[in-house]
Amino acid sequence: MTAPATSPLPRRFAPAGPLRGRVRVPGDKSISHRAVMLGALAVGETRVTGLLEGEDVMATAAAMQAMGASIDKVGEEWRIQGVGVGGLLQPAAALEMGNSGTSTRLLMGLVASHAITAAFTGDASLSRRPMGRVIEPLSRIGASFTPSPGGRLPLMMTGASVPVPIEYRLPVASAQVKSAVLLAGLNTAGITTVIEPVATRDHSERMLRGFGADLEVEEADDERVIRVRGEADLRPQAIEVPGDPSSAAFFIVAATLVEGSDLTIENVGLNPTRAGIVSVLREMGADIEELALRGVGGEPVADLRVRHSPLKGIEVDPAVAPSMIDEFPILFVAAALANGRTVTRGLDELRVKESDRLSVMAEALVAAGARVEETADGLIIDGTAGEPLSGTADNPIRTHLDHRIAMSMAIAGLVSRAGVEIDDTRPIATSFPAFTTLLEQATR
Repeated sequence: MTAPATSPLPRRFAPAGPLRGRVRVPGDKSISHRAVMLGALAVGETRVTGLLEGEDVMATAAAMQAMGASIDKVGEEWRIQGVGVGGLLQPAAALEMGNSGTSTRLLMGLVASHAITAAFTGDASLSRRPMGRVIEPLSRIGASFTPSPGGRLPLMMTGASVPVPIEYRLPVASAQVKSAVLLAGLNTAGITTVIEPVATRDHSERMLRGFGADLEVEEADDERVIRVRGEADLRPQAIEVPGDPSSAAFFIVAATLVEGSDLTIENVGLNPTRAGIVSVLREMGADIEELALRGVGGEPVADLRVRHSPLKGIEVDPAVAPSMIDEFPILFVAAALANGRTVTRGLDELRVKESDRLSVMAEALVAAGARVEETADGLIIDGTAGEPLSGTADNPIRTHLDHRIAMSMAIAGLVSRAGVEIDDTRPIATSFPAFTTLLEQATR
């Protein structure tokens, strides 16, 4: 990959034409991370097409290479030669995670049940994010940590020589914590159990089964109980990664808001634990049609045709939050143009993402002319009923190195009078390197 620029790259996103034609968003980031990790733990060659080649996934690939896996790209296909469960090697240098919280937390789960020591480092944004929520269960498995104050990066961890299977009830809904514990369980004799009071995205469970892990999911008393039997023998796979619904969300909202738009977004993953943004936008009045619904690698996929339509404000059910937690920043932009008030609650998780996404989005939208009230666990937004936002004048939006803030406010610029200036577009490369190119293509 090309080395990222070291100086901020500001850019103004101005009103453009309607979004038309067809676009294809990059591969799903969550699935891409897991394909690389599990391919590196299987014995033999795993082949992956559609892999997201953003900086976050490349950080995962570099870490797995540092621990013994062979990972190469041949044409459009990624080929991974795995080391087998239990076969991870001690890395010779610190594992550099960049901006990727998913890489960090899931890789900590892998290391936790291998008798190796690894140091984890990250950029300024990642180094502010708490790791205590994974340190706690992984310590119970037998891993040890030498963290910085507050359990943040940089930190050193040593996996357990004899890991202990645990039963762990998630105190907050988190697919990353769930996945970290399940991945640790792969090299732990016995049965490791995770109990989810609130269901989160289930890519780990689907992919673990696909690779041959002995995994069971039981629904009991409105909870999900996931059990994985350790000392697993994973089989290599051929994986086609569907398009990332989190990336598609920016184009769905843009086509909904910009008059005259009629855009088809190809090959979008519609896993029900990830598709909350589609159902919420439809409740607000969005015109989203699913075409050619099909299954790809155990995941439901469709092409989405999105046409401009007026939106109305709603009260968003807090229960939907786990299925669209990463999409709330762009939903806030949609709400800012809706007719009436949109109320969101139960979004405490957004305060510990790449930035405090509640505060940062509230500040950004107000700067662009929206009417927003920040609460302890959400935002209340009074929409313009389709009238453009005023946009920003001399003061660029501060993105706080958060890719989703940058992309969300870029879309806000399309539905503003003066455009929206972003202070730094570099973070977009962590998840969606082709974002600006596709946006220009769709509005050409």
